[in-house]
Amino acid sequence: MDNDLFDATLLRSALERAGSHGWRRTTVVDAARDAGLSLETARKRFACKTKLLFTLGRLADESALVEDETEGSVRDRLFDMLMRRLDVFQQYREGVRSVLRALPTDPALALLLGGATLESMKWIATAAGVDTNGLAGALRLQALVGVWTLTLRTWDRDDSPDMGQTMAALEEALKRAGRFVSFGPETAEPTVPAGHGHDTDPLVDLPLEPSA
Repeated sequence: MDNDLFDATLLRSALERAGSHGWRRTTVVDAARDAGLSLETARKRFACKTKLLFTLGRLADESALVEDETEGSVRDRLFDMLMRRLDVFQQYREGVRSVLRALPTDPALALLLGGATLESMKWIATAAGVDTNGLAGALRLQALVGVWTLTLRTWDRDDSPDMGQTMAALEEALKRAGRFVSFGPETAEPTVPAGHGHDTDPLVDLPLEPSA
C-alpha cells in the first residue's frame, strides 16, 4: 500500500469513527486498528490526529485548485472553488461535523485550523484572480474567510443531498462581501500564489470554523 492510499484509508477510518464517537474520543490508534493498518506506519505518518485534518484540508485544496477551462467572473471562480472544497468535506460529512462540534472547547485546535483557513483562502483567492497584496488585499482575504465561515455554518445544517441551501448561502455571502470589498475585475486571469506549491507544509489546509 503506497502512502497516499494509506493516508486516505486512515483518514476515512478516523472520520467515520469521529462521526459515531466524536472527534475528542477518536485516536489514530483506534482508526488504524479499525482499518486494519499498521500502527507503526500510522505513528510514523501521523504523530498526532490533528495531522489527519491537515490531510483532509490538503485534499480539499487540491480539489478546489484543479485547473479547468471555466470562463466567468472572479466571483464565479470563487464560488466554484469553494463548492469543490465542500464537495470533499461532504464525503466525510459526519466526521467533519464532529470536528466542528469540538472546536469551541479546543482552543489550540481552533487556532491551528484558523491559521490553515487563512492560508487556504489565500490560495483560492489568488488562483481566482484576487489581489491579496497590501492592506486592501488583506481586507479582501478576510472578507473571503468570512464568506467561507458563513457558508460552512450553513453546510453544517444543510441535510439536502444536493447542498442547495449551501450553494444559495455561498452565493449570497459572496454578493454581500462584494458590497464592501472588490474581489477584482470580472474577467481577471487566475494566477498561482508566489512562493507556494503543493509540497508545502500541511498547514495549508483544513478551513474549519465553530458552528453558530
